[in-house]
Amino acid sequence: MAGDSETVHGLRIHQSIARRLGMSILSGKVQPGDTLGGEIEESNALGISRTAYREAIRILIAKGLLESRPKAGTHVTPRRRWNLLDPDVLAWMFAAADPVAEVTATFVRDLFELRGVIEPAAAALAARRRNDEQIAAMRAGLEGMRSHGLASAEGQAADKDFHAAIMEAGRNEALASLTVSIGAAVRWTTDFKLRLRPDPRDPLPEHEAVFHAIEQRDEAGASAAMQELLRLSLQDMDLVLD
Repeated sequence: MAGDSETVHGLRIHQSIARRLGMSILSGKVQPGDTLGGEIEESNALGISRTAYREAIRILIAKGLLESRPKAGTHVTPRRRWNLLDPDVLAWMFAAADPVAEVTATFVRDLFELRGVIEPAAAALAARRRNDEQIAAMRAGLEGMRSHGLASAEGQAADKDFHAAIMEAGRNEALASLTVSIGAAVRWTTDFKLRLRPDPRDPLPEHEAVFHAIEQRDEAGASAAMQELLRLSLQDMDLVLD
């Protein structure tokens, strides 16, 4: 039986098991309402310690995917209770996603609708409140995208950093708390698109338009440029999904 300190692909055993179970839930292999086996049974079947299995279940409970009740056991919760903006949940969802499934297309569009509500307003606030350090962070993100391209992990990280810098530049604590979730949405939708379309359209011009509007403190221009960036990004995704 594996020790709790062992790792699989860089993850601790309990993290790896949480990922595996999470992907099974998000892909529909395990359905809402389904009950998992007992702790001893499941840990033995997986070849791990009961402690590692217990920790994996705690992770999934914290993310809203599972619920555990005395005498009722551990079961999968309804989808409406899942924390779909949790970075791990987003990663698992896109790793497990069936690109031709209707639920995948619907969720991708839902993410873009959410970004359309948040990011244009964030860009306008950034244009009003940004400082030189945040402008430098945005510029560094653009340079990373330009140098590496979005097909690379480095380019995708730079894209995420660019959007994160905009969220931070608004200097709104409540808005900034969404930075990690928005960054994860940016990363995983891009990664998903590249899996299906290895030769994507270059989105750098739209990012540059957003940057220049923020740099010039043009609030209306920053909001409009971000709306256009998201419109074209969603159009790219629709072409891929269709």
